[in-house]
Amino acid sequence: MTAARNREIDCVLVWKFDRFARNTRHLLAALEEFNHLGVRFVSVQDQIDTDSPMGRAMFIIIGAMAELESSLISERVTAGMRAAQTRGKHLGRPSISKRVVGEIEELATTTALSIRQIQSKIARRASRGSVGEITKRTRAAQPVAL
Repeated sequence: MTAARNREIDCVLVWKFDRFARNTRHLLAALEEFNHLGVRFVSVQDQIDTDSPMGRAMFIIIGAMAELESSLISERVTAGMRAAQTRGKHLGRPSISKRVVGEIEELATTTALSIRQIQSKIARRASRGSVGEITKRTRAAQPVAL
């Protein structure tokens, strides 16, 4: 968009236009700005050229359909996750075993190793984020040495 505003380009070429924007409103705003700036917008896969009135109309229709498809997929995923949860299925990362948590706490209290070094010591059996949370919590609970 910056290049278009600076008049450095005269055509935007995309493979598939639904990858250009997340929703119809953004697509229409971008198309309007391109039109105002005299920048042509062409989608190779969709065979749409916004230089023609038919191309502009198709652009809007296909953009609306792409947004609808994205919304439907999102709704289905959310419904599937809720259904899995009601069936008792665990969602997300598997929990860290108490033994590994103990090893992390031990290393956090007895050494000055960094989070990455602790993660390496436990053979990466926990994510760096989890190791960081456990280490921070453990070190914060330690009394300050004077």
